Amino acid sequence: MPVHARAALDEESVQPWQYDRSRAPVAVKVLVAGGFGVGKTTFVSSVSEITPLRTEAVMTQASIPTDDLSGTPDKSTTTVAMDFGRITLADDLVLYVYGTPGQKRFWFMWDDLVRGAIGGIVLADTRRLRDCFPALDYFESCGLPYAVAVNHFEGSDAYEPDDVREALTVPPHVPVLIMDARRRDTVVESLVTLVGHALDATPEP
Repeated sequence: MPVHARAALDEESVQPWQYDRSRAPVAVKVLVAGGFGVGKTTFVSSVSEITPLRTEAVMTQASIPTDDLSGTPDKSTTTVAMDFGRITLADDLVLYVYGTPGQKRFWFMWDDLVRGAIGGIVLADTRRLRDCFPALDYFESCGLPYAVAVNHFEGSDAYEPDDVREALTVPPHVPVLIMDARRRDTVVESLVTLVGHALDATPEP
C-alpha cells in the first residue's frame, strides 16, 4: 500500500478524542440478554467496530433435552460464556457491549456480567416471548434500567411496540422497539435509546 494511502487510512481510524487526551471518552458497559437463539450474538457482531469476541461452541446431542430449536432449526452453535463488542457512539462515549448466554444452565454468569453495567437490552422474539421473561425478571430484580428490542425474524408476524409491551407487561416508562439484529442502524438505535433511558433513570449525583 502506498505511504500516503496508509497515512490517510490511519488518520481515518483515529478517533477525535485520541488527538486530545483531555477529551478521553467515557466508557460504559451495557448487556444484551434474552432467550436461547434470539439473536444476541448477531446483535453484538452487527454493531461492533472491533472484531467481536465470541465464546460459541458447537451444539451436540446432549443439548436436545434443554435447548428448544423449534424457532431456530438452523442453529448449530451456542454462546457458552459471553459475546463482547465495542462501539463509539460519540467523541466522548464508548459502549462495551456484552451478550449474555441464553441457556438456563449458564445463567449463573449473569451476576458477574451485570457488575458495572448502566443498562441492558432485552432481546425478544415474538414467536417465543416467554423466553425473554427470565431476562426481564433479572433486570427488574437488580434494578438495572433496560429497554426491550424485538428482533423481527423473517416469516414471523409483525407487531406494534404497544402490543409487545402489553404481552410482556412492560412498564410504560421502559422503551420498546422493533428492530433487526442483522442491521447495524437498528442495533445502534436500540443502544442509543437504552443509553438515554439509563441516563433518565439514574438519579443525579
